[in-house]
Amino acid sequence: MKIIPLQFGVFRVSKEKEFTPKNTPLQPGETGYLTMAVCPFLVVLPNQLILIDAGLGTVENGKPTLLRLIEEAGYNPADINMILLSHLHKDHIEGLGYFKEGAFIQNFPQAKIYYQPRELDYGLTQTDSHSFSQEVLQAFSQLTNLQPLHYNSGNIGNYITYEVTGGHSPFHQVFWIKSGNETAFYGADNLPQRAYLKFHIAYKTDYDGKKAMEDRIKWEQQAKENNWTVLLYHDTHSIIHLNDN
Repeated sequence: MKIIPLQFGVFRVSKEKEFTPKNTPLQPGETGYLTMAVCPFLVVLPNQLILIDAGLGTVENGKPTLLRLIEEAGYNPADINMILLSHLHKDHIEGLGYFKEGAFIQNFPQAKIYYQPRELDYGLTQTDSHSFSQEVLQAFSQLTNLQPLHYNSGNIGNYITYEVTGGHSPFHQVFWIKSGNETAFYGADNLPQRAYLKFHIAYKTDYDGKKAMEDRIKWEQQAKENNWTVLLYHDTHSIIHLNDN
């Protein structure tokens, strides 16, 4: 198994969930923002090229940033045959495509997209939430290559296990990818940064901060005991082993 982080960079994130590159000059009165990286992952397995979450919908010189990052990693975006989505907040799904003359153009029409349909149903009701893009969710709901996961846990093919955890969002899910003796764990926004392991905090920005905190404590111990490779979506140090000090 080969894991490739696709680093979009580091951003200032406003209360309205607007992502601005960190090195951009502050606007007058701009305060109260968080700083975080955005990093989907490419996973290479026998006969499979997997994308884990899809990042932002940013475009550079007429080309989606995500496609550029995949190509710079040495891969053809058209070869991605599976996409795993942890949840449907806009910073995790905007990179699936873009709008042109009112139509949503997929970046990965050939890939099967695995997601939680209950998360989609919930997101479509959150019209006042800055975390969800209603425009993107409406387009997403019409895609023909969606693969809904109807259970709270299960397997996807020979290598992937998923579990609906809740926490950051009501139907947030996490993934384990196992190949040979190696296990990669993706806790998505229940474990987005290594700093989340330093203090046992239930974050108010989560739908159920206590559940997310309890899961982090459990996963940290399991990762150490089983030597998991841990993937961190919102960290510049995006691939870590907790046994390394």
